Amino acid sequence: METTLIILKPDAVQRGLMGQIISRFEDKGLAIVGMKMMTISQALAGTHYGDHKGKPFYDGLVGFMTSSPVCVLAIQGVGAIAICRKMMGATFGSNADAGTIRGDYGSSNSFNLIHGSDSPEAAAKEIGLFFKDGDIQIIDRAIGGWVYDMSSGTPE
Repeated sequence: METTLIILKPDAVQRGLMGQIISRFEDKGLAIVGMKMMTISQALAGTHYGDHKGKPFYDGLVGFMTSSPVCVLAIQGVGAIAICRKMMGATFGSNADAGTIRGDYGSSNSFNLIHGSDSPEAAAKEIGLFFKDGDIQIIDRAIGGWVYDMSSGTPE
């Protein structure tokens, strides 16, 4: 099992797409184990996007991410990081394939609706930035055996 961080960015929230996007993850069989709405502070955005500091798009990105509330999710499942990133689609909406979140809902290369952790290390760091101890729930879902082949005793 992996847990990844997903942020529904200000454009997704303002456009009323939260429910549709969250449903896609749940429909895939992934579990929402943490969720909250918040307005990201300048300091938190600066820390979260610190790797991009000094790049031409950094100030605009921080400004965008702090401009309106976001919905922050912790999503869990076998291979959750790769699955979520594939579901998100290419970074730029104009390049994203139909059937992906960005491909179906995005056209802008700047406003790309969603952020997802790109590795287990990034997920752990990012979850720690946005959630406090105890915020991530442990959910023993009865549907696990229907989402994953458990015939060997462990999820496939």
